[in-house]
Parts: sequence; C-alpha cells; structure tokens
Amino acid sequence: MPDMLVKLYDLPYDETLFDKLKNENISVRRAKAPEKKFVVNWIQEKFGDYWASESDISFSRSPISCFIAIDRAKNEIVGFSCYDSTCKGFFGPMGVEESYRGKDIGKALLLIGLKGMWEVGYAYAIIGSAGPVKFYEKIVNAIPIENSVPGIYEGILRKNNP
Repeated sequence: MPDMLVKLYDLPYDETLFDKLKNENISVRRAKAPEKKFVVNWIQEKFGDYWASESDISFSRSPISCFIAIDRAKNEIVGFSCYDSTCKGFFGPMGVEESYRGKDIGKALLLIGLKGMWEVGYAYAIIGSAGPVKFYEKIVNAIPIENSVPGIYEGILRKNNP
C-alpha cells in the first residue's frame, strides 16, 4: 500500500457532517489525557499492537493528536484517528469499529484529524501505508506517492521475526 499526500490547505471540511453524526448520537472530538488508557486499550483490542503503540504516542503530543468517535447512547468508543504518531507529518492510524462502518464516522475522523494537522501548522499530510486508497482519494483528494512501498515501515519489528 502506498503512502499518500494530502493538501491540508485545500481540505473539504464540512461541519454538517459532524452535525449529522451528532443527531445520530455519535460525537467526534479530540481525546483527553484521562481517557488514554481506555482509548489505547480499545485500539489494542480492536486493531492490535501496532496501532495501539502508535496511538499511545499521540497522547504525548501537545495538543493530543488522537481523535475519537463515541456512541453517546452506549458511552463507547467506536472509532479513532491519530497523527504525528509514527512520524511527524503522518496521519494515521485510523480505524472504526466494524459494526459502525459505512456511517461516515471514518470520514469524520479523517477530516477532524487532518484539520488538527492544519491547525498546528502543517500544509501537507502524509497518510502512511494507506489501506483504503480509493477512500482517501475520494474524501480528501489524496494522491499516491511514487515509490513509497514499503516506505517508513520497512524492517519494522514483527512478532516471530527470525
């Protein structure tokens, strides 16, 4: 999966998306320090070690560079996004609970995370090892970066590596 480049100064950010989610009892916001263990543990359970490690780092940034989606009716996390976790200027990881996919929560988490990057001074963002390439192209006009595979993740320590 290639890395992708996003122009943050040309971001199609639309508050009506967040209003729509709010009407569906989903809030999307920056995570808070006292929530760190809950958020990181949830990511660990749903998405594994690597994303939990990356999200943990986002809580050491100022401002915190992790955003969460919460089902307010159930008081449960249903999605997250981070930036500046693997490398400065990188967006990700991002994930949405499987049963909540297709409800624009991922779109909201992407947009709020990228807007957060813009607000701290970035003009561009790199989406590292972008899984759903078509999603990023459609939502934020991201473009693949040539020769970016395997990119920064080459040689990363994995369980049971020889």
